[in-house]
Amino acid sequence: MAEDTQHFSDGTAYEQFMGRWTRAIGTIFLDWLAPPTDARWLDIGCGTGVFTDLIVSTCSPATVVAIDPSEPQIEIARKKAIAQRVDFRVADSQKLPFSDNTFDIVVSALVINFISDRPQALTEMCRVCRPHGVIAGYVWDFAADRGPVSLIRHGLHQVGAKNPPVPGTEHSGLDALTSLFARAKLTEIGSRTIDVTMSFADFNEFWVSQTPSYTPMGKRIAALSETDREKVIDWVRARLPAGPDGRITYSARANAIKALAPA
Repeated sequence: MAEDTQHFSDGTAYEQFMGRWTRAIGTIFLDWLAPPTDARWLDIGCGTGVFTDLIVSTCSPATVVAIDPSEPQIEIARKKAIAQRVDFRVADSQKLPFSDNTFDIVVSALVINFISDRPQALTEMCRVCRPHGVIAGYVWDFAADRGPVSLIRHGLHQVGAKNPPVPGTEHSGLDALTSLFARAKLTEIGSRTIDVTMSFADFNEFWVSQTPSYTPMGKRIAALSETDREKVIDWVRARLPAGPDGRITYSARANAIKALAPA
């Protein structure tokens, strides 16, 4: 899932990096959302279609349209089997290319905080959603420093490396999301946290999957001296003790919100 300036062009690496997290959290989110069957869905910031696949496989939708500003990711999504049931398009959430009242459900997974003009995006979501339709989404809890790479960010801090804030961090908390939805005049707003724990075969799998070279984090790691890079790796490894089988686990938290579109 990518929006605005966060155009992750390496779709295969992106799936390894975030796909497993998206599936785990998306499954819990959709169960909480409890959507009706035979609904018309719009998935905003679909990336390579990981969350879109969950919609298709678990929600019995009538139709699904999925958009992302990254053409390389949409190209990968279009090659998947679900593309037979999903209309994948390159589009901007702040200027949706759809008529009013087109969809019953508008969702976004791990996207809202990355959108530069969030109020405009919510206005567009409301416009294309039918009156009293569902608008919902979830984002990593960056405000509480609970994202998938938070531990690595702390490791970088140990060697004095700069850690620029994640875009939209201040808008990733439950209160901020609720305020955003309330200002857009959505009603029956509900929210919750979603905690997930992922298991990795060993530390190397964790490290490689969470620091791909195309991400801002991966680039900061690559820019370190070899000595500092090893210090960061050792610091993070020490805080992820392996089990008897060598596997390690790591937890992250997302904040989810849902509401009804205005009449």
